[in-house]
Amino acid sequence: MGFGDLKSPAGLKVLNDFLADRSYIEGYVPSQADISVFEALSAAPSSSLCHALRWYNHIKSYQKEKGSLPGVKKALGQYGPAGVEDTTSAGGDAADDDDDDIDLFGSDEEEESEEAKKIKEERLAAYNAKKAKKPALIAKSSILLDVKPWDDETDMVKMEESVRSVQLDGLVWGQSKLVPVGYGIKKLQIACVVEDDKVGTDQLEELITAFEDYVQSVDVAAFNKI
Repeated sequence: MGFGDLKSPAGLKVLNDFLADRSYIEGYVPSQADISVFEALSAAPSSSLCHALRWYNHIKSYQKEKGSLPGVKKALGQYGPAGVEDTTSAGGDAADDDDDDIDLFGSDEEEESEEAKKIKEERLAAYNAKKAKKPALIAKSSILLDVKPWDDETDMVKMEESVRSVQLDGLVWGQSKLVPVGYGIKKLQIACVVEDDKVGTDQLEELITAFEDYVQSVDVAAFNKI
């Protein structure tokens, strides 16, 4: 029994013909017989040897559990069709013996691990590059201010002009209106949007109350994060 030289095209042809009507080297489940023959191959069979290639890929999938497969490994000459002598290891030198000791399962696992690591690193680099291009989210707030005049004789137009003259990086003035507070006095209610890291309410109040000819006080009527 045997397959001839499994490292030669002739031996692989014998293996392919042997597996034409079989799923495994012995029996009906994967066993140590399949592992013995698999490890005797130097590489995957070519696509023209469809039966051998199908078997090779199937047994390769058992790389992590090969030790638990049933059966006991025997000499290669104990497997295969009758009348064919196994010569896979015959006439080989030390290099051939070393080849027989190679753990194909382990090498495949290492290659797959390296490939997976490479893919992960490429995806991580792409994610970091995309994240770097994405503009950072700027925290902003919407503020409604009540600006109160001294009395009913205060020029409210001038007062609003003074308030709007306050220009800061991160400050945008919005709509405004005059709201009666009693005795003919009206307060200026004005909205603005600020960048939180650049403009604070205390800073606004200080700058607006600096117009002391018009402004008596400044209060925050509403404050909302946006």
